[in-house]
Amino acid sequence: MNATRTARLAGYAAVGAPALMALYGGIRLVPGSRQPGLGWTAGHTAMSAGLLLFVPVLLALRGLLAPRGTAVGRLAVGAALGTAFAGLLASLVQIGIDLCVGLAAATKEEQSRLFERIQDVPGVLPAVYRVGPLLFYVGLLALLVAAAVGRDRTLRWWSPVLMLVGTVASAADLAFIPLAAACYLGALAPLTCPATRQQPALV
Repeated sequence: MNATRTARLAGYAAVGAPALMALYGGIRLVPGSRQPGLGWTAGHTAMSAGLLLFVPVLLALRGLLAPRGTAVGRLAVGAALGTAFAGLLASLVQIGIDLCVGLAAATKEEQSRLFERIQDVPGVLPAVYRVGPLLFYVGLLALLVAAAVGRDRTLRWWSPVLMLVGTVASAADLAFIPLAAACYLGALAPLTCPATRQQPALV
């Protein structure tokens, strides 16, 4: 895949990832969607697809920051990218577990028992549910901040601010996921502009 097609994919992903998050958040608000059934499966499938679309988004942010950075800057960007990917993997595992449980359980009670059994496995709760997924947002926010500060910034200050607002909103209440998705869309909107995607920043 050449650079132009990669950049175009990042632009599509910057819109698609928040849109699929919003779809998931909207489905969660439908009565009955939090128990085994079509709503549960459709919502979690949308969220898993949205998370996967963050891969080209993260790589695009890395591309903005890497080319002319200092050695220390490149190391910091690499650490942020690694943190984001670790959190993204944890989030995908969590969604995968949710999907499997939803498909395996026939009732809400059985679903709860399956979740308890899985989460009782040592390490699963912090790695997949409590701490691990947070790393994605920490790493993504760090990349956005790096691209929005300094003389050669390629993003405006409001990109990391919107990302932070959206993350705090969804952490406060999952009912705010559609609002968070709107914030993410605004934060990542510059990646849909070819001029932004092709301009490297100095870290």
